[in-house]
Amino acid sequence: MIRSAAINRRSFVKAAGLTFLAALQPRALMALERADAVYASGVRQANGSFAVATVSERGEIIDQVALPARSHGMAFSAATGKTVAFARRPGTYAMIFDPHGKAKPIVITAAENRHFYGHGAFSPDGRILYASENDFDGNRGMIGLYDATHRFERIGEFETYGVGPHDMTVSDDGHMLIIANGGIETHPDFGRTKLNLGNMQPSLTIVDAATGALIEKHTLPAEWAQVSTRHVDVDDSGRIWFACQYEGRRNDLPPLVGSFAKGEDLRFVDLPEETTRRLANYVGAIAVNRKDGLVGVTSPKGGASVTIDAISGRVLREEIVPEAAGIAPASTGFAVSSYDGDFLGKRSSVAWDQHIVRIAPSRRV
Repeated sequence: MIRSAAINRRSFVKAAGLTFLAALQPRALMALERADAVYASGVRQANGSFAVATVSERGEIIDQVALPARSHGMAFSAATGKTVAFARRPGTYAMIFDPHGKAKPIVITAAENRHFYGHGAFSPDGRILYASENDFDGNRGMIGLYDATHRFERIGEFETYGVGPHDMTVSDDGHMLIIANGGIETHPDFGRTKLNLGNMQPSLTIVDAATGALIEKHTLPAEWAQVSTRHVDVDDSGRIWFACQYEGRRNDLPPLVGSFAKGEDLRFVDLPEETTRRLANYVGAIAVNRKDGLVGVTSPKGGASVTIDAISGRVLREEIVPEAAGIAPASTGFAVSSYDGDFLGKRSSVAWDQHIVRIAPSRRV
């Protein structure tokens, strides 16, 4: 099942139930009634507080749930309907909530000597939550395993076989964890400071989801050792797409987007020079629209979103989006948010955070 599958209005209403709907304000009810799809994203309120919001494909906010601090990435389980907001690096909380309002949120904290890196993913059956974490004393990337059937108790961890894991995902069959090791050393004593920019080790790894054994490791060529591999998504064929952020010289033109499949070498997309410049050496988010065969990326530093054909690698569309933040599949193309409150052209009084996720109904519905 495609984890970014659409949720239509009727399915969401059925899943939500009367209690959730009764709690919504009339304006939110109207937004839900008109919604073709529903997304979730972290937001910063006008008063400086933080929340996670559900939002329609028209950009209309449906509901909000308060967060203890700023969030970053999101994860959604199509099997159970649970959604997770992960704290921004080097945060130590993750909040699991039911966007249908059927259960109270659960807040978990990182284990001792660990912090979250801002991303994670569910197993296809929704029984395990995987989270990218840092063993900061050992300078090792880790994936924490949490039992989603028992209040998200931490039940173990796997190595990522790299430094500074950021985003990760799970193969459709649930057998493989796909991890973007950014290669950047951090420690909570130094906040968000990057400690090894002169000796980075970016890589992409595939790890056995059952045993934690390394299946494949792909390191970047030495000439691009400062190209930090940050975010990943998977297309309908199982091909892995990755996006990067460059920590080198400002005027360089490094590769920023690439792909590979199990058993293949990394392949960078040959973006036009003007596109690379527009992305300003920084891709903040990546998403695959499986139905349309598209790959989308955003750059808050460049104030742009770019749509790429997944087969040819050709750039199909470039848009100016000031403060561009999250991106996720839409009914056609992509939904894009921004730090200054824009969601698909609809302005709100919140600042959308870096990532958005399209949420779908439980299989039990």
